[in-house]
Amino acid sequence: MNFLFTARHFKAHDSLKQLAEAEAMTFTDYYDGITRTEVILSYEKSINSVKTAEIVVHANNHHIFTAKESSDDFAKSIEGASRKIIIQLKKFHDKLKHHHVKDHSSK
Repeated sequence: MNFLFTARHFKAHDSLKQLAEAEAMTFTDYYDGITRTEVILSYEKSINSVKTAEIVVHANNHHIFTAKESSDDFAKSIEGASRKIIIQLKKFHDKLKHHHVKDHSSK
């Protein structure tokens, strides 16, 4: 899985990048068809700013999962967006699993 990290209009600390990458690595626990994960961090103002994390996950067969979270801290925003992605991946994985099961009891 490829991991891309972008900090818009600022230089992110290595700890933020490591946190984002660690969160991205957990996505493969929920769906193993992930090919690329992008984490984009940005903020609105320099004082009392709202910090936003956007996560875009590319999976097999052109499936794309996105989540965006804003808070007063980048770590909270990354974790919030990560939770949203995990929910989407769980739903998608369940849909794949149940879609291919044929109901033989109706015969």
